[in-house]
Amino acid sequence: MQLLSVGWRFILSVLAALALLGLDVWQRASAPGTAVATWPLYQPVQLQALGASSTARGLIPMPEGARAAHASSLLPMPAGHPAALTLFWFSGERESGPLVQIVASQWLRSTGQWTLPRAVVNRHHVAAQLGYGVRRLGNPVAWLDGQGRVHLFVVATGWGGWAAARILHLRQSSIGNRLDELAFEPVQVLPLSWLWNTSYLVRNAPLPLADGGMVLPVHFELGIKYPAALRFDRNGVFRGMVRISSRSYLLQPSLLPLDTDVWLALMRNEQHGGKIGVAQTTDGGLHWDDLPDLALDNPDSAVATLALAPGQLLLAHNSSVGSRGTLDVSQSNDGRNWTLLNRLEHGTADDEFSYPALTWTDDQLWLSYTVDRKYLAWQGFTVPAPIQERAP
Repeated sequence: MQLLSVGWRFILSVLAALALLGLDVWQRASAPGTAVATWPLYQPVQLQALGASSTARGLIPMPEGARAAHASSLLPMPAGHPAALTLFWFSGERESGPLVQIVASQWLRSTGQWTLPRAVVNRHHVAAQLGYGVRRLGNPVAWLDGQGRVHLFVVATGWGGWAAARILHLRQSSIGNRLDELAFEPVQVLPLSWLWNTSYLVRNAPLPLADGGMVLPVHFELGIKYPAALRFDRNGVFRGMVRISSRSYLLQPSLLPLDTDVWLALMRNEQHGGKIGVAQTTDGGLHWDDLPDLALDNPDSAVATLALAPGQLLLAHNSSVGSRGTLDVSQSNDGRNWTLLNRLEHGTADDEFSYPALTWTDDQLWLSYTVDRKYLAWQGFTVPAPIQERAP
């Protein structure tokens, strides 16, 4: 009788697991169709200028009293906007602290300076709009939709640590998006998992698509870690999700188009050995295959990628196995073989220059990154050669 009881418990456990798996599959949005990637530029630029010292650099202004800053996201603004860039990050008394808010600053074209920062997302305000508590705010990622509205995708938790986080989708609610008027409202917690949509996090910039939509790279982080790609249309409507890698130790993917439908995902790798994980799609994100790791050293740290034009690829990365004290920018024409272009920072093993972000606007390459979890630094590189911009 006891043996029978054990057998039934096993069968019921298996059935329960299958039911949960079925619920997960049923709840998820169907896989989206083939996507067509695009680039900031039609033609390659002369990257030699990026090998020299940066045209300008400095620290981002911090909110008064803030002792921690991390996870910056760079958003290029339209040509007629007063700001060339909006920078978002989380700032407060410490990472995962109750006082952390999502903060923003804008680089004004008229002054060539960053504005004083302003908090744009507060966990108490968001919780009141959602109708349930938000304990922590984390990484923000920004995107501009086809109507010119700013969207934020923010890591948020209830009970539990980052492994129990959700991705909160917020959309601009203000009429304009100058920093002094910028405001957001929740759209939804992204429906990614049967387990109350928990354990998905976001870090890197979206991949822009020719139809005005985008692909947002995310990762799962409960027990195992794996990357996924989320598809959104030009209005910011979520259209589906595809897993990027079958491996269980890769996170924080950054997407890099080699062609309109051939992309790489470069990923932080938790395995010992200190390399960068790679996966590839050849059908516009419908299916992905794992590739061998890059030869570059990396200390289990976030990377950022940017494809300026076909065959002109950039990678910001920590380049030692043991620390985040060195931050480099490398270039490639195929995404597999990389050459050092510029050593942005080189400190001691105790220093940290991490979580880089890359973007292109106003004929400049822009980078932002964390310094010792206390500040954000930025660098800008002007490319003097004339550039033919892509068609709108």
